[in-house]
Amino acid sequence: MARKVTLFTGQWADMPLEELAPLARRMGYDGLELACSGDHFDVDRALEEPGYVSLLREFLSSHALDCFAISNHLVGQAVCDPVDGRHRAILPPHVWGDGDPEGVRQRAAEEMKRTARAARAFGVDTVTGFTGSSIWHAAYAFPPTGQDYWDAGFDDFATRWLPILEVFEEENVRFALEVHPTEIAFDTATAERALQALRGHPHFGFNYDPSHLAYQGVDYVGFIRKFSARIFHVHLKDVAWGRSGAEAGVFGGHTSFGDPRRVWDFRSLGRGDVDFESIIVALHDIGYRGPLSVEWEDSRMDRVHGATEAAAFVRALDFEPSGQAFDAAFARTEQP
Repeated sequence: MARKVTLFTGQWADMPLEELAPLARRMGYDGLELACSGDHFDVDRALEEPGYVSLLREFLSSHALDCFAISNHLVGQAVCDPVDGRHRAILPPHVWGDGDPEGVRQRAAEEMKRTARAARAFGVDTVTGFTGSSIWHAAYAFPPTGQDYWDAGFDDFATRWLPILEVFEEENVRFALEVHPTEIAFDTATAERALQALRGHPHFGFNYDPSHLAYQGVDYVGFIRKFSARIFHVHLKDVAWGRSGAEAGVFGGHTSFGDPRRVWDFRSLGRGDVDFESIIVALHDIGYRGPLSVEWEDSRMDRVHGATEAAAFVRALDFEPSGQAFDAAFARTEQP
């Protein structure tokens, strides 16, 4: 059977789950990757309210939906970031607190530990998310930046995330970092460095999303093969890049998404430049059998229209791997 097609709910957090679940089913999805935002998944309720997780499961089941992963991208972002006023808009009030940056980072770390426990209580073994980064602002090496500066950033990442990952290990839950600009790992080289900083912690891996690698010029299919044992979850999102006459380059030019001056922008699945067929082949080659989770983003398109066509696109794209060599029928058999 082909892989399950799920919808990441982060971009739908403004819609109550009571409305989103039946809509997702009508749009063609098998399940939801529930974000810890809006009312989609509540960490506190999962840990403290008797019956919450069972009722949530029953609700999803009533709409013929499953859940294989939860997301806490927003809180994870604050663990390593140089926290500023922008973070207040994305963090729960109890994590933001008084806004003191180090206090926010520490509370975010504790919330990620609680997320691991909540995931286990809910019966999923994967949490997708971000890590933040103390050195992303120095991605372009000027003023002149030596490796010792970046080493300190990876050390800070390891110091903050290893205690979190200890709880993930205790709960037998995996953390899947979405490799993404602004994170400690934003391409293949930094993903490898992040793993080294964590000494190859077995519960740290990646939420593979080709879109964030592709417009940077990174080999996004090669990423799958290089980190075959660390692909814990998959987001499918498309992106168009390389437009002639662009005025805002890879760094975005401080423009908003959808600005026609940009050299890249996210697109509904199948309407950008990502080679998804090669991705599916690579996922087959590494034995990935988890869900394909649509992270739908396209500034120019109605999201219900876009997410509906995206589900259909994935179903047409994915296929069951072969159980035998295609030329096995021609093999000579022994004669009695």
